[in-house]
Amino acid sequence: MGSPLRTLSTPTLLSLAIAFALTGCAGLPDQRLANEALKNGDTALAEQNYRQLADLGYSDAQVGLADIQVESRDPALLKQAEATYRAAAETSPRAQSRLGRLLAAKPYATEAEHKEAEQLLEKAFANGDTSSLTPLAMLYLQYPHTFPNVNAQQKISEWRAAGYPEAGLAQVLLYRTQGTYDQHLDEVETICKTALNTTDICYVELATVYQKRGQTEQQAALIKQLQSAYAIGTVGAQRVDSVARVLGDAEIGTPDEKTAQQLLEQVAPGYPISWVTLAKLLYDFPDLGDVDKMMEYLDNGRAADQPRAELLLGKLYYEGKWVPADSKKAEEHLKKAAGTEIAAHYYLGQIYRRGYLGQVYPQKAVDELLIAARGGQNSADYAIAQLYSQGKGTIPNPVNAWVFSQLALKQGTPQATDLAQQLSAALPPEKLAAAQRLLEQEQKVRGASSQNALAMQALQKEDGEDAPL
Repeated sequence: MGSPLRTLSTPTLLSLAIAFALTGCAGLPDQRLANEALKNGDTALAEQNYRQLADLGYSDAQVGLADIQVESRDPALLKQAEATYRAAAETSPRAQSRLGRLLAAKPYATEAEHKEAEQLLEKAFANGDTSSLTPLAMLYLQYPHTFPNVNAQQKISEWRAAGYPEAGLAQVLLYRTQGTYDQHLDEVETICKTALNTTDICYVELATVYQKRGQTEQQAALIKQLQSAYAIGTVGAQRVDSVARVLGDAEIGTPDEKTAQQLLEQVAPGYPISWVTLAKLLYDFPDLGDVDKMMEYLDNGRAADQPRAELLLGKLYYEGKWVPADSKKAEEHLKKAAGTEIAAHYYLGQIYRRGYLGQVYPQKAVDELLIAARGGQNSADYAIAQLYSQGKGTIPNPVNAWVFSQLALKQGTPQATDLAQQLSAALPPEKLAAAQRLLEQEQKVRGASSQNALAMQALQKEDGEDAPL
């Protein structure tokens, strides 16, 4: 960190000098401690130290505090983070880069903000921040109409020809975005083998490649290398957690849940997020433990204030598989998770729609399910279509039912086909035009609000860890 003292006034410097004289170093905010706490998932300790330093005018601490605000996904905190980045950007190239990343992924961003993001990311790149290439590529991929004269693939090829390692990752991201990842596994492997020592997200990509191919020997060697890197501190717990999730994902290939559990139990004591990943792994693979083990994992996650722990616990009470069904407890835990977890809104909506609390709450159901649907939650559109078509607890609305059945169809919800056909056959022609207009309006809203999850993963910090965006 560059010296921040030049940004402090003389009275502030005098106050600091008095503080040092009276107390020594005890109790003073510590940026290294904040950085380490954030890396280990202790956002409360990190925020405490960042905030104190930020109040004293330290620009790097201001950026660190804004990073935590971004990670929360809370709309109000996102606004604060943007304001903080803008204030720090006057003197901090790092803040300029962060602001560019935030604007690139900002919901409802204007065309002017996308162009500002491009300028900021290009400036950061010109200042030597090559990690800006990946979010810059995503900007071009997501908003081609804003940058009609830019060919994203051509840009990436130019960056790769110039020898920038991050350009290879941008290429991998392009394949994921285009849905052609599986057709380029050999190239992904080559890119990430080359970049592994400098860009640790490649552990995740290589684990994905080996899982898809069923290459158990190569996977075992990669895991051994990952554990060695973690032991000496060159790879953080976050990356170990991400690799474990790949190993436990049956949609990628044959899972290795036992190795995933071993990795997660190794890092969880210092990285509380992994307690919840462990609980989810046990949920998917019950042979790994019993209900007591599940509750141990979740209690550890809840003690560290992890919303995902509240989400999973709420889901358990909603389903009644691991624990006796209790809709009131489910609602309680899901509400605690709803601030950051889209799936919580889906389960809350289903509780209200199905009358699990003793009666149907149609408006609350629609409100929750709509948030979930616009956030990309599978089956939420189908649930709304059911609510409007059945009229359970409310007056049936064939037009709204048709709109959300069409949206469910577009999302590939299997059970939506029959419902959509029934509604299309029953909807009077004079109402079809109005329904189609509503469908177009809803699609525009979702187009404006959607955030590409791959872009979020790609916006990496300079230290190799995932950025909060």
